[in-house]
Formats: sequence, structure tokens, C-alpha cells
Amino acid sequence: MASHRRPKQPSRARVTVLTTAAAAAVVLSANAANAAPSEKLSKGEVKAKVDKLYEEAEQATEKLDGAKEKQQKLQKEISTIQDNVARGQEDLNKLRDSLGSMATAQYRSGGIDPSVQLFLSSDPDDYLDKASTLDQLSSQQVEALKKIQDKQRELAQERAEATDKLKDLSATRTELAKQKSAVQSKLADAQKLLNTLTAKEKAALDAEQAQAASRASSRVDLGNTGSASSRAAAAFAAAQSVIGSPYVYGASGPSSFDCSGLTSWAYAQAGVTIPRTSEAQANAGTRIYSQSDLKVGDLVIFYGDYHHVGLYAGNGQVLHAPHTGAVVRYEAISNMTFEFGVRI
Repeated sequence: MASHRRPKQPSRARVTVLTTAAAAAVVLSANAANAAPSEKLSKGEVKAKVDKLYEEAEQATEKLDGAKEKQQKLQKEISTIQDNVARGQEDLNKLRDSLGSMATAQYRSGGIDPSVQLFLSSDPDDYLDKASTLDQLSSQQVEALKKIQDKQRELAQERAEATDKLKDLSATRTELAKQKSAVQSKLADAQKLLNTLTAKEKAALDAEQAQAASRASSRVDLGNTGSASSRAAAAFAAAQSVIGSPYVYGASGPSSFDCSGLTSWAYAQAGVTIPRTSEAQANAGTRIYSQSDLKVGDLVIFYGDYHHVGLYAGNGQVLHAPHTGAVVRYEAISNMTFEFGVRI
């Protein structure tokens, strides 16, 4: 006889769990259906974020330029020291050869004594410290030994200096790579934001920047503003000759520039050497804190950390290399945070 068992009923706890999960699924499904897609940033919002990234990239660029300048300086110093060490070693070898010749001459004349071993020693310091030994040497031999001793000390000092500078160079190269990576990262982020704009929005943004540069250019009135000096005027004229050249981080001419690359290049064309970075340029001359006292060709330093610089163009305008994606152009000083001018 077949058994008729009642099907096993799910436990009350299991029913509760299933019911809750189903309800949650319904809620999530409803939320997903009603959720609005992430809002696209407006052209103005993109520009604001990109401008901020460009500013941060320029801060890193100036640190990059400083590290490059330090690296070049260290490489020159190390090269000079190494050349000095090489020449010093040649001089030391000649002194030792001369001393050896003296010893040979003594031996041939029959006047050699045990102290002659000193002549061929590579380290005569201990021997020279013994007064009894000096009595056995001629004044010429003593003088030769002292020269060897002085030369050895000089070479040891130069080698130690070269070692320290090589360590500094290694640290500078690490800093250089770090700042270069920071610049590239900021620029990549800026490009991603720009890529969210439509072609029409990008064209509008470019047109706005071109119009702003045109307005700034029309406001430049050099006829009513004197130059800081003939060399400042020459530097400004050089900068004018490259208007339209692209901004490239780390570049200092003649076809592309970053901000301090433009100013240092312009003054170089006028026969004046100024530091490479904007921070160093801020200390390169007499500071002028009132914009009304600025003259054409003065450096204009921006932002609290001095990470941007341009050349005063007269009538409240500056000629500068702004940032990646822009070109050397005129711009109103009021568009940036003015700190002070520097008269070279």
C-alpha cells in the first residue's frame, strides 16, 4: 500500500529569508530602472577642473626644471673634479718617478742606505713623521716627499667630494623622475576631462581662449609705458618674437617654452643670464610690489609659491607661456594671483 506523505513545508525562517531577498531584489531593480545616469560636467566645470590640473602640473614642472638645473650643475662639477683628480694622479706619478730616480742615483753612487725604500713607497706619511729618518735624507728628497704627501691629501679630498656629489646626483635624478611623473599624471587627468567634451564644446572653449588673448593683446599699449631698461626692452622684444609658440613643460626655447623657460630665454637674448626656475627668478632682482610701478620687461611673479612667471607688457597685461595646450600670449595680470614684479 502506497504511503501518502504530506510534502515537507519550508520552515518559517527560510520563508522569511526568501521573502526578504525577493523584496530586496525588487527594490534594487526599481532603483536601477529609476536611477539617472551620471551627470555630464558642463564646459565651464570641465574648464575649471582642467585649469586647476594645469596649475598643479606647472607647480611640478617648476620643480622638474629645478631638478634638471641641479643635475646639469652637478654633472659639470663632477666632471671638473674627475679631470682634476686625473691630472693630480699624473702629477703624483711624476713626483714618485722623480723620487725613484733620486734613489737610483744614490744606489749607483754607493750612497744608498735602508731608508731608500721610502722613495718607492706609496704612503710616505708615517715615514715623514719620524724625525730620525729625516736626518738621513737630503733637503731635495724631503721636499719631494712633502710634495707627494700634499698631493695625496689633495687627491683624497677631491675623491671624497666627487663621491658626495655623485650621491647628490643620484638623489636629484630620483627627484627628477618623481616630478616628471607628477607632471605627466596631471596632464593625463586634464586630457581625460577634455575628452568628455563634444567637438562643439571644445571648439567653443578654444574660441573663448583665443578671444581672451586677442582682448589682452589689444590692451597692450607700449607707447605709453616705459621699459625697465634697454636690456629689459630687448628681452621683451625677444618674447614678442615667439608669440604663438606652444607651451611644453621643461622647454626653454627656441621653438617651445614653459613659463620660466620663456623668461630665461628672453633675457638670454638680451645678453642677461637669469636663473631657470620661477622661484629662483623671484630673487633675481629688485622686487616691485605695486603693479602701477611695473615697467615693460619686468618679471611678474604669480601665486604664493612663485610657480608662475611672465614678462610685464604694459597696461596691466603680461606676456607669458600659460600652460599645456596653450601658446605664448598676452593675458591680463588680474586673471592670476599677482605676488610682485622683479626688475632685473
